[in-house]
Parts: sequence; C-alpha cells; structure tokens
Amino acid sequence: MGDRLSIGFDLGGTQVRAALVAGGGVRRRAAVLTDVAGGPNSVVGQFRALAAKICEGIDFDHIGAIGIAAPGPMDTETGVVDHIPTLPGWNEFPLRQRLAEEFQRPTIVENDGIAAAYGEWKHGAGKGLDHLVYVTVSTGIGGGVVVDGRLMHGRRGMAGHVGHFQIAPDGPVCSCGAVGCFEAFAAGTALGKRAHMAATGDPSGYLGSKASSEKIVSRHVVDGARLHDAECLALLREEAEYLGVGFTGLIHLFSPQRLIMGGGVAKAFDLMSDDIHAVIRRNAMAPFKDIPVVVAALGDDCGLVGAAALALAAVEPTDR
Repeated sequence: MGDRLSIGFDLGGTQVRAALVAGGGVRRRAAVLTDVAGGPNSVVGQFRALAAKICEGIDFDHIGAIGIAAPGPMDTETGVVDHIPTLPGWNEFPLRQRLAEEFQRPTIVENDGIAAAYGEWKHGAGKGLDHLVYVTVSTGIGGGVVVDGRLMHGRRGMAGHVGHFQIAPDGPVCSCGAVGCFEAFAAGTALGKRAHMAATGDPSGYLGSKASSEKIVSRHVVDGARLHDAECLALLREEAEYLGVGFTGLIHLFSPQRLIMGGGVAKAFDLMSDDIHAVIRRNAMAPFKDIPVVVAALGDDCGLVGAAALALAAVEPTDR
C-alpha cells in the first residue's frame, strides 16, 4: 500500500469533513452538513458514515490511526470537549474516547488551528522550517505555532488562540466576549459586517445591489474587488491593515521564519499581500520587518492532513 493510511476528520459548526490521507496527501475526501441539532451522538454517526465512504474498497486494517481537528477551546490532553460555541450540547463530551471505541484505532483530538499548522509545517508552506506561525482567517481567527522545531501545545493543549489578543483598547466585541481582539477586527465575519454597513450606505453600489437578494458576507467583498469595485477594494485595504497589525504582533511574539495565512479570507491574499507586508514593514521592529507572509499551500485540506499526520505521529513518533 506504500505510505501508511490514516483518516483525518474536521469537525465544524457547518460541515463535518473526512479525508483518507497518505504521505501528507489526500487520497479521498467526503463531507456532510453537521447535524448540530442531533448533538454529539448523531455527529459520531456522521463520522462513521464518512469513514465508510472514503474507505470503500479498502481493508480497514490498513488504517493506522484516526485524527480529528475540532474548534476550541478544548482539552486535547484528555480529548474531552470543553466548550464549542457553534456546537451546543458538546460540553464535557469525551470525543477522543468515543472515536477510539467507534473505530478501534489509536485516536487523537487536536485543536483545528494547531492541526492546520502541523499540516502546513510537515507537508505545506512551512516544510523544512523550525519556526512558523499559522493563522486561519475565516469565520473567526485561529492558528498554531511551531517554535524551535516543536509544535507548541501549551497547558491542556490550548496554545495558539492567536485571534484573542487585544489589538485595541476598544472596538468591536469579540465572539469570546472581550473587546478589541484581533479576531473582532479582522475575521471574515468582521469584514462581512463592514461590507453590510457599506451596502446599506450605498444601495446603488456593487454591494448594495447584491444586498437586495443576498446576505452580504466577506466573499462578496472579494468578488467585487476582483471586478475592481472601488468600495470593495477599500474594504480589502482596511482588512489588510488589520491583518498586518495582528500579524506584526504575532511576529514579535514568536519570531517565525514565515507566517502562513489560511482560511476563507486567504482566497483574497493576492489582493492584500502588498498592503499586509507594507504594514509589517511600517510597524515591526527592524529585525522582524522582512518576515514573509505566504498563503497556505494545502488550502482547505491543511487541518485534515494535519490531524491525520498527527495521529500517525502518535503511533509512530517523530518530531511533533
């Protein structure tokens, strides 16, 4: 069979995804809308069905381990869910134990940002580096950090909540309840809110016309910017300013060789890269001004690949 096979799951508030992974590459993938109302027991059934789909025609004995990337905060040392705001009813759910029992395979549970960081470190844009920061900019902002050639976990495996440091003493209220967090300013949700306000202020503009039939989200800003709409381009420049400020803080904190950006908003990275780097050059201390920001090489698969690779690394220990 060549490279050992493992399964990576990604648990999200919208979708549950699964991938059959070998050698850092996705062989097969499948997804289904998360049965939020059905609670954890129903979602475990979805994991089972997705695994059957991606492993069709394969002897399950070839599957070495199971890894799941899940939103936090969660205690990855025990594998017990602490609290997932988008998934009510999961508090204190023994996720690792249930999946290990379900699949009879060694199983790890990892924060989705840390799993994605590991995927990019071992198989993507961070391959060969000893120091990197991965930031996913999507509905919220999360991430993971590699320092001195080691994946940083911290107390209870909860390190890397890079969206929840304060970049302003006031400002919008964050999903965590604090005010002025990086996430509150720069997440895709925040960009979508600013776009909605722009659409309301100019009903005849690109965003205003879209708002007549759709809910305005960050994707509309990117679409409009690619059509050279001035309002959308201005919104992306503002987004790049916020990202640059947050990224500069992370660069100062962790001194990475590279900062890797993933998530839905990263699809507009080519439109924001120059502005993001200009903010870093403006704000960073001299030794940090040249740290490059790059887009995630694995795209949406980095969490799936990372979770699957971490699971195999737990069975066949390598550098973590």
